[in-house]
Amino acid sequence: MTALCSNQPPVLPRALRGFGHVKRYWNKSSNKITAQILPGELYVTKIDEIITTVLGSCISACVRDPSSGIGGMNHFMLPASKNMNITDGSAARYGNFAMEQLINEILKNGGQRKNLEVKLFGGGQVLAHMTDVGQRNIAFALEYLQLEGLKLIAEDLGDRYPRKVQYCPLSGGARMKKLRAVHNRTVVEREEAYMNEIEETPAAGDIELF
Repeated sequence: MTALCSNQPPVLPRALRGFGHVKRYWNKSSNKITAQILPGELYVTKIDEIITTVLGSCISACVRDPSSGIGGMNHFMLPASKNMNITDGSAARYGNFAMEQLINEILKNGGQRKNLEVKLFGGGQVLAHMTDVGQRNIAFALEYLQLEGLKLIAEDLGDRYPRKVQYCPLSGGARMKKLRAVHNRTVVEREEAYMNEIEETPAAGDIELF
């Protein structure tokens, strides 16, 4: 798509239905549209754009159908909720909902389940007072893929650092950088705030972490 003039980025094409709320911008360094997701969000695309997020103890699954190039990424904070009737925006903060929503959106937009391939990132031990959250998220994600018969082709999990992840579903390429600098304490603070928000306003129904 041609820019309107030399110092203006191209007009962003419309996101797929249901993803208009996700922040998207033109990334000058990659010359690609970039969609930035936060904890509890996911994004699916059919075009050549990057999805990015920053993870602490959270997990992101990058899933795509390589035959069609349709794919996306989620970002979940907790492994699972037993309440399968959650209908508000809080559902995707739980791994079981985040995985189902991501896969369903890919299939709804033309992907085929038999073709799906997965890359997993995150689960770092970054919350000092909740040392097992990352490990529980990792265990959930790996067990989910095994039970659902989904193909895991790459992973970078655990350790003690936050991660910045960039994923392009069309090509399947992913970049991951561990954030070791002191100023990235902001990642930990954001996750702590998010955990407090979940504790104060839990989704309706019983929650089970495993």
